[in-house]
Amino acid sequence: MQPKDWEYLPYFLAVARAGSLRAAATLLNANYGSVNRNILALEASYGTALFSRSNRGFTLTQAGEALLPVAEQTEISVVAARRRVEGHDKSETGNIRFSVTPALAYDVVAPIIARFQNKYPNIQIEMHVTSNVENINRDETDISLRAAYEVNDDVVGRKLYPIAVGIYASQKYIETNFEQAGPLGDGLTWLGYTANDHNNNWLATTPFPQASIRHIVKDGPMRLSLLRNHCGISYLPVIFGKIYPDLCRIPRTKINLDQSLWILLHTDLRNTVRVRRFVDFLSAELMALRADMQTEKA
Repeated sequence: MQPKDWEYLPYFLAVARAGSLRAAATLLNANYGSVNRNILALEASYGTALFSRSNRGFTLTQAGEALLPVAEQTEISVVAARRRVEGHDKSETGNIRFSVTPALAYDVVAPIIARFQNKYPNIQIEMHVTSNVENINRDETDISLRAAYEVNDDVVGRKLYPIAVGIYASQKYIETNFEQAGPLGDGLTWLGYTANDHNNNWLATTPFPQASIRHIVKDGPMRLSLLRNHCGISYLPVIFGKIYPDLCRIPRTKINLDQSLWILLHTDLRNTVRVRRFVDFLSAELMALRADMQTEKA
């Protein structure tokens, strides 16, 4: 492997994983032309095509298939080296990459970040607000706040507590629609999570199995906005009923403890001072919110 090949391999892996130059550019936060140039340069270095190009995207050639496991192992080794060095960093200065879902980012986590920056002004947080589960072992993020039932990743995990969830709508929607709605939800509208909501058993497990499903809304803040604009009903963590008083739990429905909050980080970073400061601060702040996360507003 030539020295320059080290620089090309991240582009090769991104295209192999994403299946196209544009999607790989998004993964790398790079531009299309840069990805294309680096792939062509790597193929020129090896003297063979690593991808087959078609209208449907990029697929690995036989040579590309042979390179893939070597490139993946190289990535693991490079990431491990960086983590090992960072694990010896004892300063309260530097950058931390932090991944959090949109549902928690704006109303729950942003105030915590504000308080953290006042206490630790020399630690910078690089926020990754995404619905995707970023891979800590592939160096996509340093710390992740995730809601999940279980976490099986090879990472250090701090499980906090389960979050209570109920069925919510705006007060106006309840007053306008529930009086004439059928007992099983005729006349009501669920906000859909995925395109498959119509085709699975999810609806049958709800208290309103005969309600219709409208829209596809994966983004948490958009779901909140649609609820507050009287577009339907949706499951929602109970804390948002306190943050937004115009949202109300549907009468005669129950709240249930659902997924738990997890703070995740790479094993090699657990002794890095700035990381430990942030994880401990985030954990303490979220623990202080436990009552709001598990019980309804008075």
